[in-house]
Amino acid sequence: MKAVVVKAANDLQVLEMPDPVCGAQQVIVQMEWGGICGSDLAYVHSGISGTAVLQEPLILGHEVAGVVIEVGSEVENVEIGARVALFPATCVGDYEMPAAIAGRHNLWPEVRYFGSAAFMPHEQGGFSTYRAVNPAQLRVLPAGVSTKVGALAEPFAVAIHAVKRAGNVENKRVLVNGAGPIGVLAVAAAKAFGAKTVYAADLSQQALEIAKQMGADELINISQGASLPADVEISIEASGAPKSLAGVIAATQRGGVLVQVGNLPSGEVLAALGNIVTREIEYRGSYRFADEMDLAIELLDGKVDVTPLQTHEFSITRASEAFAVAADRSTGSSKVMLQLS
Repeated sequence: MKAVVVKAANDLQVLEMPDPVCGAQQVIVQMEWGGICGSDLAYVHSGISGTAVLQEPLILGHEVAGVVIEVGSEVENVEIGARVALFPATCVGDYEMPAAIAGRHNLWPEVRYFGSAAFMPHEQGGFSTYRAVNPAQLRVLPAGVSTKVGALAEPFAVAIHAVKRAGNVENKRVLVNGAGPIGVLAVAAAKAFGAKTVYAADLSQQALEIAKQMGADELINISQGASLPADVEISIEASGAPKSLAGVIAATQRGGVLVQVGNLPSGEVLAALGNIVTREIEYRGSYRFADEMDLAIELLDGKVDVTPLQTHEFSITRASEAFAVAADRSTGSSKVMLQLS
């Protein structure tokens, strides 16, 4: 099979590798589509994503979908031919979660995640022709959801989780700062959950136009001097740029909620946070997702159209070109898709 492998910083290759063997308690999925994520780009750029450091060759990719082609002898209730998105997280280790965060599996102390170097050996990802998986990781797609769209169930779940972390958004004014893929998916989620007005802010007009297609009511081009709105009830910071925080905090009403879903740098950062105190802003982190992938798939089935953000597609053999386009915002890229088989 073919696989997209990062061996070190700036060393991305498409390699021929042995096909996986189906264990008795596994299924084999023929991968069809994958979306390139910022963490994939980070591994290629620097060998580091967040606090995870590349130590061995890693098959990238955690936004993936395909078709079941083989079922292990001890697996029940999985049909060959089922079209599925893959839930990329597996909780491992014997831990007891505090009652206050019970059920928030994204906060489990040790989570192995597709295409992640967080642990050794690394958890290989899904940018390959085939992938052996635990049947519990399968999420069957409805007839109306293609595998190309279904591959975005994972990032959409991340965005949904961020919006849910804000609380009830119904009839509220919501600012989404950063119109990359997670930002525009947060726009779509906020609108789906009944937000009255959603503002999208970014430096790129092309990105903002995608946000508009995903449901943004008002666009704010920071590079052209436009100002953020005043006194929004909820802000979602999706850019991960520390220098943007002061403005987003100031735009949030006194006593409002600011959710940080954009990945901030892992080291020390310089950011003006004083107004969190004087405005009593509730600053909440949002990390991956818990069980929101099922809701994401439900919304993808005729309720939310994510195709506007799927701006480019490449075959797996052109993965290097795909990653270059995804890393260069001047190309107009948002979510770059890989056709895996």
